[in-house]
Amino acid sequence: MAKFIINGGKTIGGTFLPRGNKNAVLPMLAACVLTDQPVVLRNVPLINDVKVMLELLESLGVEIALDDHTVTLCAKSLHTTELDQELCTRVRTSILLAGPLVARHGSATIYPPGGDIIGRRRLDTHFYGLRSLGAEISTHQAYRFKAEPLNAWKMVFDEASVTATENVLMAATLAKGTSTIYNAACEPHVQDLTHLLNQMGADISGIGTNMLTIRGVETLHGAEYTVQPDYIEVGSYITASVVTGGQLNIPNAGEPQTLQVMQRAFSKLGVDWTRDGRTLVVPQQAERRIRPDEGHATPKIEDGIWPAFPSDLMSVCIVLATQTQGTALFFEKMFESRMYFVDHLMAMGANIIQCDPHRVVVIGPTQLRGSKLTSPDIRAGMAMLIAACCAEGESVIHNAQVIDRGYEAIEDRLSALGADIARVD
Repeated sequence: MAKFIINGGKTIGGTFLPRGNKNAVLPMLAACVLTDQPVVLRNVPLINDVKVMLELLESLGVEIALDDHTVTLCAKSLHTTELDQELCTRVRTSILLAGPLVARHGSATIYPPGGDIIGRRRLDTHFYGLRSLGAEISTHQAYRFKAEPLNAWKMVFDEASVTATENVLMAATLAKGTSTIYNAACEPHVQDLTHLLNQMGADISGIGTNMLTIRGVETLHGAEYTVQPDYIEVGSYITASVVTGGQLNIPNAGEPQTLQVMQRAFSKLGVDWTRDGRTLVVPQQAERRIRPDEGHATPKIEDGIWPAFPSDLMSVCIVLATQTQGTALFFEKMFESRMYFVDHLMAMGANIIQCDPHRVVVIGPTQLRGSKLTSPDIRAGMAMLIAACCAEGESVIHNAQVIDRGYEAIEDRLSALGADIARVD
């Protein structure tokens, strides 16, 4: 297994160009099987999860051409609708092929998906939505989906699941009649997928809200689309720059509304930025204080469904708090195992009180010390990497390939910004 060796204390700054949103491009790749015409995606991040999804699609018979960060996919000649079992275990989003395959080809066989171990990640809402559209589903050993032409339905999700919304949304584009999804997820990456589908000829309205209306069409066609920047990656690199005393410029950082959601939490942790056109400017911020809530109460940063603070930024913001003057409470509501990584930060010298599996109190600042660590999941791994960059001395992060699943060429891009980091395979 790969590992990173980091010598901390180097200033990270300069100009950073974000890649496309990981959580947008993965369902977009799945959407290619909805049509027999080419789908061209630009600004695709070359991360491990994308590579596995491309392998899965290729194994089905999808023709794929990769040119730098542009992928062209054509699903005209699929020879099977059964996914490779081993590939399914390597990526969570293999389940996203269920909706498109059953909608256009009438069947799909998908094995239990993999992904980060951050708590229970139920598939019930996927099954509810696809069954509502008329799919028959067997879950013995493999997930087997069968359907005659799907029929529209008015659905009410019991959770605003991102991947379930995407899966059912894609299936409903080819269902007969008008479907609605109430309590749909409305994260930026879900919106990005709906924009692609509409460019392919779908008829979806309510984009950006929790009520999506999908008027089924007979066929979809090809399209070209540029994936929006990954705001999780943007937030991660902002944190790396701030905790090491750098200044960061981010051209094409993303939509102002998306950055505004992030800024609410970052401002509580003493981080401010400005915009110069489409460039985000994060100035050097040497002395930062955690800003209290009204009445000088200890601020609480809690995640939730969009437009609440995104869970995927919780880990890096905890590291940010360890380097900021003051006290903050972090409340992780989405996943019951995400907070366990703070043990590693405490071993590095962080002053953290773990109240329960969902809540930690961070008192900063503290000087972190280099340590030997193991990355448990993508976001915790990135948080450890940031902690190592601002720590005193050398750190070694094992299981580095986990971080590769969500961040492209992380050691090269951090090195270009001033970090002292090397990969050892």
